[in-house]
Amino acid sequence: MSDQPPSGPPQDQPPTPPTPAVPPAGPQPTYGYPQASPPQPQSGYGYPAAPQQPGYGYPAQPPTVVAGDNVRARENRAIALIVLAAVVAIGLIIGSGVWYSRSLDGGGSTRAGGDKNGTGTATGGKEKVPDNPAADVLFKVPQPKTEENVVTTPGSWLSAGVYAKSGIAEITGYDPADGHKKWTLKLPGPICAATEHVTADGRTGIVYQPSMPTRTSRPGCSQVAGIDVRAGTKLWTKSIGTGEFATTFQNVTVAGKTVAVGGLRGGAAYDIGTGKVLWQPKPGDDCDDVGYGGGTRLVAVRKCGGYGDRTLSIQNVDPTSGKVISEYKMGAGIEYAGIVSTDPLVVGADAGHSASGGSGVSDYFSIDNRTGRLLARIPVSGDTYDGECDTITLIEECKGVAAGQGKLYLATKEHSSGGKSKLSRTNEVVAFDLATGKQTGQRAAAGEDYTLFPLRMDGGDLIAYKNPPYDKGGQIVSIDGASFKSTTLMELPADQADRALQTGLQPSFSEYRYSQGKLFMAAPNAAKPLGNFDKDKNCVVAFGTRD
Repeated sequence: MSDQPPSGPPQDQPPTPPTPAVPPAGPQPTYGYPQASPPQPQSGYGYPAAPQQPGYGYPAQPPTVVAGDNVRARENRAIALIVLAAVVAIGLIIGSGVWYSRSLDGGGSTRAGGDKNGTGTATGGKEKVPDNPAADVLFKVPQPKTEENVVTTPGSWLSAGVYAKSGIAEITGYDPADGHKKWTLKLPGPICAATEHVTADGRTGIVYQPSMPTRTSRPGCSQVAGIDVRAGTKLWTKSIGTGEFATTFQNVTVAGKTVAVGGLRGGAAYDIGTGKVLWQPKPGDDCDDVGYGGGTRLVAVRKCGGYGDRTLSIQNVDPTSGKVISEYKMGAGIEYAGIVSTDPLVVGADAGHSASGGSGVSDYFSIDNRTGRLLARIPVSGDTYDGECDTITLIEECKGVAAGQGKLYLATKEHSSGGKSKLSRTNEVVAFDLATGKQTGQRAAAGEDYTLFPLRMDGGDLIAYKNPPYDKGGQIVSIDGASFKSTTLMELPADQADRALQTGLQPSFSEYRYSQGKLFMAAPNAAKPLGNFDKDKNCVVAFGTRD
């Protein structure tokens, strides 16, 4: 494949966009890939037309629009709205943090194992129930100092005696028991994107900028690197193209021994140990891998065609060769999708711009990994259920929702608990059958004045965070996938000072990593203090049980 950039950007024709059709609920023949014969591998990956110009460490900043690229401009304006909303939200939150929160065990995938039918099967949880779930603060890491309004610092990893967290153009490894610094890895520019996934031997991937932004220069997110979390070393760095034609990426993931990166101008993949290029964008291709989901499988979200004549496919991809194993074609009116889980394969999408409640998702799609056949389509209302997906840039950023053991787990919106106080609020976690799309009838109640937030799967069990009332500490609980019995794994301290640490890093806008009696809350951003009340914000707060 050629690394030379094309002579100019591709020119999409900008027809007047039609009103998207809302696909009907339930499995429809037009949504599934033909079953008679498997799809052929897709070999092309579109080369970027023009450089993107992210803001200070922010991966989702809209790229500069080249004349004649009006089609891309529509997408860029959508991304700009997301950026603006995120910045406004950060300004309103007293405490650190943004969006990134899915936990993992001590290395390896966080997703439940799949059965031969592709719907997932229980493998048994790894998390031990402590004799005493009461927890104390293990250590705190202050927010890095900056005079910028927002600097993103995504990335938290837990692997074999190291908890690592990104800072401003650096990553630091800590002893998970006491916060002692083990290593610091300096980078030339801010980190743009990170993934929750870590290989069994402690390796992961990141995307970062080649230099620090200035008032006159804002380099794109063009550098892809393999990182050894245990040793604190950068294994390799790769980029595609140079200068203003360098390919920029918005998301990164890890599956097997592959680091895969995607963006609005196409996707690429590298061997996690050596940095060997496995595939990369090709000039002239009309299809782009806008992002990937990782873990035990690699799944691509692939976009083909121009505006008004665009199709979106969900592809189960061999992580080494890039060969498409199976493919599901989304229906008309669906141009973006977020990956909830790759095994079982579940994606969230906004069909016909009908998502409500700010979730970005109107339907979840359960797909057979082997054949690409649609198993079930689950319509959800953002006014009824929590859970949301970034379906435009981060792709693998679905929060408050999990899938495993043939089920989709969603939390309901807060509602009156019916208790003594009229102000008392609560919610539940409910399950949907991934084979039928119907509710299973199972329901786990948070309890009066508590609210449940799904974090991740632990084999066949669900790990969730319980946001507490004003006079108690939060909890980490395990919900049995069969009985729906809830077991407390950790109870955070209830005193006022420690509660303030918890409320400043809520799971809806922070990174949560829980494993074997230790919980790490982290903020994937740093910001200039708004005043004395938030000058002592923390980047990381770690808790541990007493036994």
